[in-house]
Amino acid sequence: MELANLSVLLVWGAATALAVALIAFAVDLSRLSGAKVDARDAARSRERVAVGADAPVDAPVSPYGPDDDAGPGPVAGPVSRKLAGIGMSVTWLAAALLLVAIVLRGIAAGRTPWANMYEFTLVGTFVAVAVFVGVNTRRDVRFLGAFVTGLGVLFLVLAQEKFFIEAMGVQPALQKYWLVIHVGVAICATGIFTVAFVTSALQLLRDGRDNGSPLLGSRHWGWLDHTPAPAALESLSFRLNSVAFVLWTFTLIGGAIWAEDAWGRYWGWDPKEVWSFIVWVVYAAYLHARTTRGWSGTRAAWFVVAGYACVLFNFTGVNLIFNGKHSYSGL
Repeated sequence: MELANLSVLLVWGAATALAVALIAFAVDLSRLSGAKVDARDAARSRERVAVGADAPVDAPVSPYGPDDDAGPGPVAGPVSRKLAGIGMSVTWLAAALLLVAIVLRGIAAGRTPWANMYEFTLVGTFVAVAVFVGVNTRRDVRFLGAFVTGLGVLFLVLAQEKFFIEAMGVQPALQKYWLVIHVGVAICATGIFTVAFVTSALQLLRDGRDNGSPLLGSRHWGWLDHTPAPAALESLSFRLNSVAFVLWTFTLIGGAIWAEDAWGRYWGWDPKEVWSFIVWVVYAAYLHARTTRGWSGTRAAWFVVAGYACVLFNFTGVNLIFNGKHSYSGL
């Protein structure tokens, strides 16, 4: 029980670390936005000096107005990203704390620590954070930091406050190696889907700003100009979703094999089985439409958002609303 209590404390520590990282990433984005505004104002000052103070009243005026940052504008000079670096360091710390918490939870329960909603949430959050920091070692994706860490804080607090159950053993049906394989792969897929969703959501925001959205075109969203172009964000989301889709496919196959071993049938129209298949269909349609039908841009991004909504409902709604053979994986 002491290990279980220590695990809980470490989860709260990880949530706190992610909250600190969230603040650091958010302030970094705010500074990027402010840097662009400063650069724009400096450029206008130079233009006034060059033209002279006695410019005619009907001289051409920028269509974006003095308080609107919708236009392309001057590009800001180099901005210190120290806060983003701090955010990444704290995110690494949060991942380490959460990993230790998960291991201690497994030792306390005497089994693999992903047999219920509480544990699934912990491990899924860890995978999402690990994917984020892992991808950042190959390319700079710190612009995703505020959103990934924000979701991480939300998930961990939700797990502690709503999904928590004491560490204990599992039903005989779950005392199989398939618990390690089937559920473990599903968690990995879910974590990758989470980062891909954040990327597509950011793509929609950047695309809206580039296309002159009255809301997203304001100066307060200037940090979007420092993110990759929508096409680059879409490419990253596609690669992440492709990997997650393969893992989700194996989840369905492994689940069917386990169901035959445990219940004597491969498919039984259980709510969890049905919604897991719906998730697969949505992402399969997305990948097919993008690769063979040329769907790209906002249509592809909204497809990803819809797919992730299905993933969330499969995890929460199905477990909390419907009764089925997977009910023991709930609260």
